[in-house]
Amino acid sequence: MASVKLRGMTWDHRRAVDPLTHATALFRQRHPDIDIEWSARPLSGFEFTPVDKLAEDYDLIILDHPFMGAVAASGSLMPLDDIAGLSDDMFVGPSLRTYRMGGHLWALPVDAATQVAVSRPDLMDALDALPPKDWRALIALGEKARASSMHLAIGLAGVHSLMTFFTLMANLGSPCGTGQTEPFADHSTAREVLGLMRGLLAFCPPQALDWNSIRLHDEMATRDDLVFCPAVYCFATYAEADRSRPLRFHDLPGPTGPSGSTIGGTGLAISARCANMDAALEYVRFCAQLPTQIAFAEHHGQPALHGVWLDETVNARFGGCYRNTLKTMDGCWIRPRYNGYLTFQEKAGDLIEAHLRGDVGESVLLDTLERLHAGR
Repeated sequence: MASVKLRGMTWDHRRAVDPLTHATALFRQRHPDIDIEWSARPLSGFEFTPVDKLAEDYDLIILDHPFMGAVAASGSLMPLDDIAGLSDDMFVGPSLRTYRMGGHLWALPVDAATQVAVSRPDLMDALDALPPKDWRALIALGEKARASSMHLAIGLAGVHSLMTFFTLMANLGSPCGTGQTEPFADHSTAREVLGLMRGLLAFCPPQALDWNSIRLHDEMATRDDLVFCPAVYCFATYAEADRSRPLRFHDLPGPTGPSGSTIGGTGLAISARCANMDAALEYVRFCAQLPTQIAFAEHHGQPALHGVWLDETVNARFGGCYRNTLKTMDGCWIRPRYNGYLTFQEKAGDLIEAHLRGDVGESVLLDTLERLHAGR
């Protein structure tokens, strides 16, 4: 019987739960005295539940990097600075850098994601179409799809509207400000980006404004009229062979061609209140190893180590997803992470969605975003 028990919290999807459950079983083969009990919360809770609250009840926490400003200010997590051998080039894109704040590393990347394109290959074949490489070709595909009573797709509910806005701003060479003392956005570029988003929506079903990333994947995998989505946080598991209609993933077709997007993904952190710190650190070290992250992929995970993204067996399992989106991942932009940013993120996403619904004008939207970003 295990003498040390750790409690962990992740988010509720097979991409998140299954890799950790399997890794825990492998870990116990090496450390039979340590057991880990994982719980899961919905994606909506994952995106906004304060980490300091989770750290009161859990030893291990799966979180995403926009929390880093709050984490650095609160001291709710244990810095991982003493884990040897970690370097930026071990991980895809800026994955490791996203968890550095205030001179410390607060989490280990265990899941890598960014906005990429996704297609239904059977519907693309029916249109005799190739994945578009830029926004102009995307709109041409939309016209072709419309002529066959089909659609483009996008998920723009709440925060996802903001993430697409971020991505297009960066693609156009005018990334949004990441600190509260900087202006939020160049308004001329922002108006161009909003025009691109509205133009895309003209080729999408109206429900696109109700969809998050998971719903977007589900809709594309079940409906027979959604041909291509240019920007969604990738769930590689939808390309696995156990899907009745496997999807295929591609580099994001930005306004100036294939380019990076706004990085997502998750990291593994340790509560500063953990009573068994040595055991928790041992588990984090275990999750940093290449064999462990390959095992993540074998159980529907989306690993962050660069070596996994180049692994041919892993790519075969996921329809080439990692190889086909590596350029986008390696060109990623890191969104703001300042303390208080998550309040902005929640409000800003709803505002951009409201604009796209026709309820908020451009000037009011941009002025409000500037005010919220400055903490006013």
